[in-house]
Amino acid sequence: MNLTLLDDTDVSQAYAAYLRGLRQQAKLSRAALAERSCVPAATIKKFELTGKISFRQLLLLWQTLDSLDRLYQLTQSNIARTTMPFSIDEVLKDAF
Repeated sequence: MNLTLLDDTDVSQAYAAYLRGLRQQAKLSRAALAERSCVPAATIKKFELTGKISFRQLLLLWQTLDSLDRLYQLTQSNIARTTMPFSIDEVLKDAF
């Protein structure tokens, strides 16, 4: 198991930056993306600036700019899921 110092804010901001980059690469304004995705332009702006968005709206943007198959594949891993350690001792002993 890989331990990380990432939190939800880091990940949501990374997704926002990734989708903003795809939007800019496609030469779409926020208004044009809003029209294509059915996500309001104000929501897109807030997402790009803060990383905050509903999961449904994230999926709508992703579907418009990328392939939902890539996100779906994350849920199809055959790797056995392990539990998170409960203490620093478990981390140090590799007991998890």
